[in-house]
Order: sequence, then structure tokens, then C-alpha cells
Amino acid sequence: MNKLLLYIIISLSAGVVFAQQPADYVDPFIGTTNFGTCNPGAVCPNGMMSVVPFNVMGSADNVYDKDARWWSTPYDYTNSYFTGFSHVNLSGVGCPELGSLLLMPTTGVLDVDYKNYGSKYEKETASPGYYSIYLKKYDILAEATATLRSGLTRFTFPKGKSNILLNLGEGLTNETGAFVRKVNDREIEGMKFLGTFCYNPQAVFPIYFVMRLSKKPDDSGYWKKQRKMYGVEAEWDKDNGKYKIYNKYGKDLAGDDIGAWFTFNTSEGEEIEAAIGVSFVSIENARENLEQEQSGRHFSEIREEARKKWNDDLGRIMVEGGTKEQKTVFYTALYHTLIHPNILQDVNGQYPQMEGDEILVTKGDRYTVFSLWDTYRNLHQLMTLVYPERQIEMVRTMIDMYREHGWLPKWELYGRETLTMEGDPSLPVIVDTWMKGLRDFDINLAYEAMYKSATTSGKDNLMRPDIDDYISKGYVPLMGQFDNSVSHALEYYIADYSLYTLAKELGKKDNAKMFYERSMGYKKYYCKEYGTLRPILPNGDFYSPFDPKQGENFEPSPGFHEGNAWNYTYYVPHDVKGLAKLMGGKKKFVDKLQMIFDKGYYDPANEPDIAYPYLFSYFKGEEWRTQKLVKELLEKYFKPAPDGIPGNDDAGTMSAWAIFSMMGFYPDCPGVPEYTLTAPTFDKITINLNPDFYKQKQLVIEVVDSDESDGYIKKIKMGDTSCGYRVNHNSLVNAGVLRFYK
Repeated sequence: MNKLLLYIIISLSAGVVFAQQPADYVDPFIGTTNFGTCNPGAVCPNGMMSVVPFNVMGSADNVYDKDARWWSTPYDYTNSYFTGFSHVNLSGVGCPELGSLLLMPTTGVLDVDYKNYGSKYEKETASPGYYSIYLKKYDILAEATATLRSGLTRFTFPKGKSNILLNLGEGLTNETGAFVRKVNDREIEGMKFLGTFCYNPQAVFPIYFVMRLSKKPDDSGYWKKQRKMYGVEAEWDKDNGKYKIYNKYGKDLAGDDIGAWFTFNTSEGEEIEAAIGVSFVSIENARENLEQEQSGRHFSEIREEARKKWNDDLGRIMVEGGTKEQKTVFYTALYHTLIHPNILQDVNGQYPQMEGDEILVTKGDRYTVFSLWDTYRNLHQLMTLVYPERQIEMVRTMIDMYREHGWLPKWELYGRETLTMEGDPSLPVIVDTWMKGLRDFDINLAYEAMYKSATTSGKDNLMRPDIDDYISKGYVPLMGQFDNSVSHALEYYIADYSLYTLAKELGKKDNAKMFYERSMGYKKYYCKEYGTLRPILPNGDFYSPFDPKQGENFEPSPGFHEGNAWNYTYYVPHDVKGLAKLMGGKKKFVDKLQMIFDKGYYDPANEPDIAYPYLFSYFKGEEWRTQKLVKELLEKYFKPAPDGIPGNDDAGTMSAWAIFSMMGFYPDCPGVPEYTLTAPTFDKITINLNPDFYKQKQLVIEVVDSDESDGYIKKIKMGDTSCGYRVNHNSLVNAGVLRFYK
């Protein structure tokens, strides 16, 4: 059967079978360009495995060769040169990592050089748990699906000589080194070295794999990139750096640029499946993961199971009204928030110790990929509300990391601390979770861990290396043109306010007083001359010359990280009214905040200012500005298109902003169990609450329009009681209904 015809039949049948389900609204291509760094690959909710088309590595004349620029994603929608499916990938991050174990189908004469064997493609399609692509060069239909810890690809070949290549040398990771071993004619096993995320040379780890084919190949072997032999011009080495083909050697092979190949004589339309199980513990566990999760099943059944998992999870929030495009944006955003953090443990419960070499066992889920500088602001609040059974396990994971390593995580990746970005971001997450009633974890040990990072001297403090001046002076002084002192301090103030909140809740009055006073230190940075926060020198003087706009387009901005003074000045979510007082009152606060939007200083693609639109609602009579801006920002920056996220999704953080904003409420102060309300996008939103954590079965959000509606909210009722624009989490989830009257 013609591959294109087969592709169309598969696509049409999928549309008929799965009509009107939440997964139908998901477009995995959203956020796959414009530096969104999302990908359309096959993955299960919070799964370890993802199978992703790799198209950022091509022939020498391709401008998207991964070594020619900073690719932090295995896939970009604007590229069109496929070099294989990568297994285990990151979604929406800003540094390149993982994206390895590249599996590529080809036809004809065996060629293992990725600069030669890549193919242009067309007719690609993606849906939750499934991806397919037609390779023009080879007339091959390539499809991918996944379980939690394993991937399955299906290749439909033409008649003739066909090949499957497993490239262990290329990928996004900056680390090199791998080994492979033949187990039998249809199975190989091995390891690939990964790590060095965001310049941390010690954040390295192995991934183990087992690959199994559905058909015995007619021939197989290895390849390895070779240097020129001493004075010998071999057929496989006519110039430096060619690949040597091993077709008789069948034991272990190791090196920096190696791979395994399998050759078949295929009939027209013949399907061959390749299953890969992975583990971050051992080859034995990778094999057990593969066997337990695939158990001899074939592609269609596993694809169906992945889709069901997505429909179950996406279906926890049901929306009514709105346009198809708005539903696509909403459910795709929800899809993106359910990729990371992802599970780390194998089916037997084993996982690698945090910053150690031991293998430990968990009773529940052990999570990894904690991009906390991003996700502490809203993603974990979404988990707490809609997926509390996962959020509680994520908090337990953080506390277990403290048990194993002595520190809570900052930006953890597969058992290694990358120390990416700044602050002490675990604290607001844990406190926020506790204050919202999810309390089945060791709060005393958690407090011990948080207190340690908030009080240990700088030379011994992994989380806050510049804490000494912060404690003695109340601020972090600027020590050079490229330091991020103000950004550091603002993160510490938020973390310490969270500690104040928890200490007060636990009856630790003296600690509460100390942490509250610390959290107010932001006032030292306020400069009346400019009306912004401004870096301070070690002698206490403000930094000069100073330009609040310096730092646009990610150029260096002294004192600020990935932004400038306008992106950070209002980043005091724990004391909005206090900041307004510093600025001279409500009117000056509001006028200046509005100016940030009017002059284009607001950055929708980065974290420090993403809550700015909600700050107007702290002041009576100004709530309409929040409603107007949130609607405009959603329409402008979140679209059902590949560039439909304003920038890096940051492991789901930007998507979480869109979800909350479209539902009509937002957690603008991490660590404080409150939301600011705005006008919902949809007529009705039903959030199905987990009965193990919440008394009510549902939280229903409704919009009631009057004949004279101008689109702005006139009244809000929580249950039967009128309420203002800020509501407490526990009151909200117990109310059952939240109604907006326009």
C-alpha cells in the first residue's frame, strides 16, 4: 500500500474514533518555534519516556545544525530535516540536554553518517501520545508512541533493502560516551552518558536502555567514528573522521560516536516495530520497564492506552463556551503542564540517589526535572488544585532529596543539582502546598531544610551563596557588571516571606518575626529618583550610571537576571500595598504599572513580571485593568499556532499562566494560598476535584452575562456569598461554585 495513502487512512480513522474528547483539542505543534522549545513527540502524562522527532541536526549546509547555534530543543517547527526519533527529552527548557538514543529508518545502501542519512519530510501529524511523519527520501511512514518508561516506533517500509539505525553519538547533550552490547539477533542493550545542563560540568548521569525489534534482521552490526590509522588509507577511512562499519564483531562496543545498525529485506508496506525501554538505574531495570509496560503488545494498543491516559488527565477540567481556537489553546497548555516534572523511578520503585551513587527505592512516585525558578510561580499551584495526588508526591520528593543530599532542590535534573537560575524556589512550593491543606508529608523535616538554606553562612550555603550580606545588610550588593544581585535578593525575600507564613502557622513566633523583617528588605532597593528598584553597591550607594531599561533583548543588565528594572520592580508579590506606599500611593503605583504595558516594557515571555497584570486588582476600582490586560495578552500571545507561546514555555510555566488566566483566577503570590480573580474566557469551567484531598467533588466557574454587559465583571459570588477580587484557596474549593456577573 502507498505510504501516503496509509498515512491518510490512519489519520482519518483517528479522527472518527476519538471525536469530542479533550485530547482532540490538543495541538502538540503549539510552542514548537519562537523559542517555545516544546515538541510534538509522543509522551504519557508525567512520563519518563518521550519519543520526539529530531530535526535540529542536519547536513553540513543546514543552518539548523545543532552545533551551529544554541538549540535547547530536539525539534523546531520551521526545520524540515529528520535524523531520527530521540528518546527521553525535555520540554520547554532553555538549555540543551538529553535528546539522545536517536532511532532512524533508511532504505538502500547502509550509510551511518547523519549528515547523509537524514531526510526531508512531510505530512507530519501529532496528538497526545502519538506522532507520525512521512520520509520523502525513503518512502517510509514513521510513527511513534510511548508508555511511561518505554517508547515504541513503527516503520512502514517499501520493498527492498531497509535499515534501522540507533545513533548513540549524536543528541542535544553536551556529554559524550556510550556503550552497546548485542543480546541476541533482535535485542541490544547499553548506556549513554548525559549531562552538563546549563554549564554545570558535574551535573552528569547515565541513561540505560534496551532495544528490541519485532523482526529478526538479515544482517546487523555496529559503527564507530574513527581517526586515521597510522599511514594506512583504509576503505572506511579515506579521510579523518569517517565511520568504520563492524559487521562481524558482536561483543561490547564503547566510544564517543558509536551506533548499531540492522538491515532487513522488506516487502512492500511491511511494518517493523522497535521498542526501547529506559532506566536511570540499570540495564536490568530498563529491560524490566520494557517488559512490564509493553508485555508483547503492539503499536495500536499502546497508542490507545497513551491517549486514554491523556483524556483522563485533561478531562479533570471541562470547559464550555468559547471558540474552538480558545479550547485548543487551553487544552494544549494543560497538556504542556503535565509533561514535567516527570517520574524517575522504575517499575520496581528504584531510582538514583540525589547527588549520590546509591540506588534507592520509593514507595510512591519519585519525580525529577524540577525547573523551580520557573514552576514555583504557578505550575505547582495548578498541580495542587487539579492533580493534588501528584503535587504531594512532588513535595515528598523534594524532602527526600534533602534527606539524601542535605539540600532542597533548586533546578534538579535526573538526580543532579544543576544550580540553574537563582533564589530558594523550593520554599514557596512547599509552603504553598501546606497552606492549601495538602499536609501528608514531614513538615518538621521540611522546615528544618528550609531553615538551613535561609540561615547557613554563604561559604557553606548551596542555595544562597551570597546570603551573608543579605542577612547583615538586608540586601545583596552589586559586585560587578554581570551579577544578578537584585534578582537574587528579590527571590530571597519571597522565600523568606513563605518561611514567615509557615513559621507563624507552626507557632514559631521568633522565627516568623525574623523572616518577615527580612522579607521587607526589598524597600532598600527602591530609588525615588527613578521610581524603580535599583542595584546597591557594597558601600550602600545606588549603582550609577543607571538606566531602568537596560537589559532589553537579554543584553546584560547590572543587578538583574534576564530582564531589567521594569521587569523586576513590581516583583514584590508578598507586599504589593507596601510597594504602592513607597511609590507614593495607589495612583502613582497604578499609573506606573500601566505605563509598563503601554510602553512595551512588559515581557510576557519571562517569569519576573508575568503576574503584573493581576496587581491592579489589589486596588478597588482598578480591577477592570486586570480584566482588559489579561484578555488582550491571551489573544496576542497564546494562539493555536507553532509560535503560539510568547517564548520559552519553561517546563509548563507559561502554559500554566494561560490556564489560570483563562479560568479566571491566578496565584500571583507564591506561598500565599490566595488567588486574584479576573474574567474567565469560557462560559463554564468544571474542575473535577480529587475526593481524597477535597470535600467538594467539583469547582464550577460560571459567567452570567446581562443584556447590558460590557464584558467587565460587575459582581462575583463564591457559593451564595458575594466576594471581592482576591479569594482564599480553601474557601474557593469548598464553595463549589464561583460565579462572575457581567
